[in-house]
Amino acid sequence: MERNTSAPAANASLIERRSIDYIPDAERHGSLFSQFTLWFGANLQVTAVVVGALAVVLGGDVFWSLIGLLIGQVIGGAVMALHGAQGPQLGLPQMISSRVQFGVYGAIIPLVLVCVMYIGFSAGGTVLAGQAIGALLHTDNTTSILIFAALIVLLTGFGYRVIHAMGRVSSIVGTLAFLYLFASLLHGHAPETLLANRHFTVASFLLAISLSASWQIAYGPYVADYSRYLPKSTSARKTFFAVFSGTVIGAQVSMTFGVLAAALAGERFSGHEVGFIVGLGATGAIAAVLYFTIALGKLTITTLNAYGSVMSVAAIVTGFGGQREISSRTRLVFVLLSVAASSGLALAGQHSFLKAFSSFLLFLLVFFTPWSAINLVDYYWVTRERYDVPALFDVNGRYGRWNVTGITVYALGVLVQMPFVATGFYTGAWVDALGGVDVSWIVGIVVPGILYYAMSRLGRSQAPERVASEAMPNAD
Repeated sequence: MERNTSAPAANASLIERRSIDYIPDAERHGSLFSQFTLWFGANLQVTAVVVGALAVVLGGDVFWSLIGLLIGQVIGGAVMALHGAQGPQLGLPQMISSRVQFGVYGAIIPLVLVCVMYIGFSAGGTVLAGQAIGALLHTDNTTSILIFAALIVLLTGFGYRVIHAMGRVSSIVGTLAFLYLFASLLHGHAPETLLANRHFTVASFLLAISLSASWQIAYGPYVADYSRYLPKSTSARKTFFAVFSGTVIGAQVSMTFGVLAAALAGERFSGHEVGFIVGLGATGAIAAVLYFTIALGKLTITTLNAYGSVMSVAAIVTGFGGQREISSRTRLVFVLLSVAASSGLALAGQHSFLKAFSSFLLFLLVFFTPWSAINLVDYYWVTRERYDVPALFDVNGRYGRWNVTGITVYALGVLVQMPFVATGFYTGAWVDALGGVDVSWIVGIVVPGILYYAMSRLGRSQAPERVASEAMPNAD
C-alpha cells in the first residue's frame, strides 16, 4: 500500500479540537496506509464473525455462503469506499455533505436515522464486548458493559488521531488472533471437505450477499469522517482503494471464520459466540489474550460509532443553530448521551442478541441505500465533486433550508423497497412471490440513483464552478 504523507500538521495535539468544521490545509495529515489499517482492523472483530455465521445459521451452505458474502463485500465495499474518497477533497464529516442533496434542515432527516444506526450497532457490539471483558476480568455482564462504556467515552474524547492509532493496533493484534483461530478451528478438519458442503438455493445465496453488503453500506454515513484530515492532494482513486481493500479483506476474513464455525459447531456456536471462539483449544494465558483481542476489536469499532454519533448530533444541532462547530464541553455531553443509550440497550437486550441484530442489520438497508445512492450520484455525476463548503453552513445560501428534490427521491427510495423487504421487523407483500428473497437493497440503490440524476438534470444546478472552501474560517 502506497504511503501518502504530508509534513506534520500545525497543531499535532493528541486530543482533537475540531468537530464538524472544515479542516484547513495546515492541519491535514495522515497516510493512505492508515485508511487501510483502520478499516482492516475495524472489521477483524467478533460481530463480523456473527454476521458471517448467520449465512449458515439461516440455512445456507459453506461454499455458496462464502461466495455470496464475497460478492456482497465487493458491492457494499465499493459503495462505502466511494463515500470515503470524498473526505480529503471536502475536509468535512460525511453527513455534512448531505446538506447539498437535502438542504441544511432537510439533511436532519437522514442524520436522525444515522444516529439510530450508531446506537444500534454500538449496543450489539457492547453485548459481545461485555462477554469478553467479563470472562477476562471475572466480572458480571452489567459491570463489564459499564467498564466498556467508560473506555468508549475516554477514547472518543481523544478523537481522530487516537482512533487511527487503534486501527493500527487492531490490525496487528487481529491478524495474529485470526491466524491462531483458523488453525485451531480447522485442526482435524480438511478445508476441502467443508467446501464440499454445497446445496445452492437462490434465497440463501442472496441472503449471504445482503448480509455482507448491508454490513459495508452501513459504514457509508461516517467513512469520510476518518479520511477528512488527509491532505487535499491525496488521490481520490488511491483513497478509494485503500479504504476498499481494508474493509473488504478484513470483513471477509472475519465472516469466513463465522461461516466455518457455524458449519462445524452448529448450536454450540449460535448464542455463545465469544465462549466458543476462546474455547478453541485455548486455556490460561492464550484464552486471556483472545478475550482481550475480542474486546479490543469491539472497542475499535464502537469508538468509531460513538465518534460518528458526535458528528451526526453536532450536524443536527448546528443545522438549526447556524453554527459551524460545537464546544469541547458540548461534544463530551453528546458522547455521554450516545454511549449511555447504546449501553442501556445492550443491558436490556443482551440475551436475544443474534436474532434481533440480524433483523436490525438487514432493515437498515431500507434507509441507507437510498441515501448512499443520492449522495454518490450527486457528488460524482451531478455536481461533479464541486461543493460550496461555506454554503453548507448557511441556511440562506446556495443549498437552502430544504431540497425538495433530494427529500422526495429519498422518500420514494424508501417506499419503493417496502414490497421487497424481508426482515424480522417487516415483510413485504412481494417477498413470498420471490421465494422469500430480499432484494430491497438492489431496488434501493438503483431506483433512487436514477431518479435523482434525472430530476437533478431537469432542475437548476446547485454546483459552483469549482470547490469553494477557502472562505471557511479557522477555529480559534
